[in-house]
Amino acid sequence: MDRWVGKVAVVTGASSGIGAATVKALAKAGMITFGLARRVERVDELKNELPGEAKERLHSIRCDITKEEDILAAFRQVEEQFGGVDVLVNNAGLAKGGVGVLDAGNTQIIRDVFDTNVVALSLCSREAFQSMKKRSVDGHIIHINSIVGHMVVPAGVINVYPASKYAVTALTETMRHELRLAGTKIKVTSISPGLVRTEMPTSKALSEKPCLEPEDIADGILYVLGTPPRVQIHELTIKPVGEAV
Repeated sequence: MDRWVGKVAVVTGASSGIGAATVKALAKAGMITFGLARRVERVDELKNELPGEAKERLHSIRCDITKEEDILAAFRQVEEQFGGVDVLVNNAGLAKGGVGVLDAGNTQIIRDVFDTNVVALSLCSREAFQSMKKRSVDGHIIHINSIVGHMVVPAGVINVYPASKYAVTALTETMRHELRLAGTKIKVTSISPGLVRTEMPTSKALSEKPCLEPEDIADGILYVLGTPPRVQIHELTIKPVGEAV
């Protein structure tokens, strides 16, 4: 992680779960870290869990990533304060359980899931890439995907969540090719966890099963960031011991 000390990271969905664990880990590792969230006060509270200097490296921006104007304003603020972004962690995600894809009246749920998991991820990646490209930075874009981005498991009704994560799998490969063809050395990585103990409804419903902690995924993020410039971890799958799928 030495080459990232003093560099700038942006993490979406930073108010709880994986996002909260990630902003703390990156700030402790020496990165200037921006946590994007609607509940921005919860990101500010995370400073109390950080040691001296790391506390000063954590910043918060109120951002609803389903609104493009909020995304543009957030990346503009990062540029104005610290020049631009070097690492992006697309962590924000939405799952809606209990409503099937074919159930009546589910239009808004479908839109919300895709707006958060696919559209926002694409727009944040676009803004991060433009920032890296403008400054000739060999940065890193990390998507928090899911094992259901590679298989659909019969674990209750979770609507279009797996479809949205399959899209993340495809977008990771698409971006890898676009970055390669653009002549950059910017990396893109998909991290696909199994069940993680978070505030997401599906996580709560399955909490009695083998489960990862948010810090386990933050450790995975530090691992892929810490690889040499010649190494790109394209897909990292992290499962709890004993998981059935």
